Amino acid sequence: MLDKGKLVGIVVESQLLKVAPSPATTLSAFEVNYLLAKMTLKDVMTRNPVTVTPDTLIEEAAVLMRENVVSGLPVLDGDKLVGIITETNLFDAFIDSMGLRQNGTRIAIETEDKAGILADITAIIRDHQISIISLSTFHQEDEDKRSIVLRLDTTEVDAVLRTLEETGYKIIHVAHMASWSEGNGK
Repeated sequence: MLDKGKLVGIVVESQLLKVAPSPATTLSAFEVNYLLAKMTLKDVMTRNPVTVTPDTLIEEAAVLMRENVVSGLPVLDGDKLVGIITETNLFDAFIDSMGLRQNGTRIAIETEDKAGILADITAIIRDHQISIISLSTFHQEDEDKRSIVLRLDTTEVDAVLRTLEETGYKIIHVAHMASWSEGNGK
């Protein structure tokens, strides 16, 4: 909500659902309409919401949303509202960063958490003249181990898998992936 061009609050669907009458209400339709007619946005809005700027990193916005248990953040440039970032925007960013709209192969490797591992693995992939679509690393419960998840731009990965295993890397998962849009009929 804006007041004289300044952000004063935000209303999201969950807030509206909280004030909507339950289907099990004993109120008549007339009584429900009367009560709703008396309610205004200022009655349900979150005042002084957490905000971000256009320069806020996407991962910072995700942490803010998670820590504040909100599904969206207003984007302010100074005092001017220029947009809103939502959970859907974060999902889209994740899909794009992981290359899920491209065909390829997903490989998960379990490895030690030490300097140089990524350089070694990517050099092996480079030597096989395969491009990496995306790369992510995840800590495992064992703090000395990491999972490295790569999406490669090919389904012809037998030779690179052999080389990785011969070099001592433990392949824990391989999946040939159709692009997200092909896999969902879009």
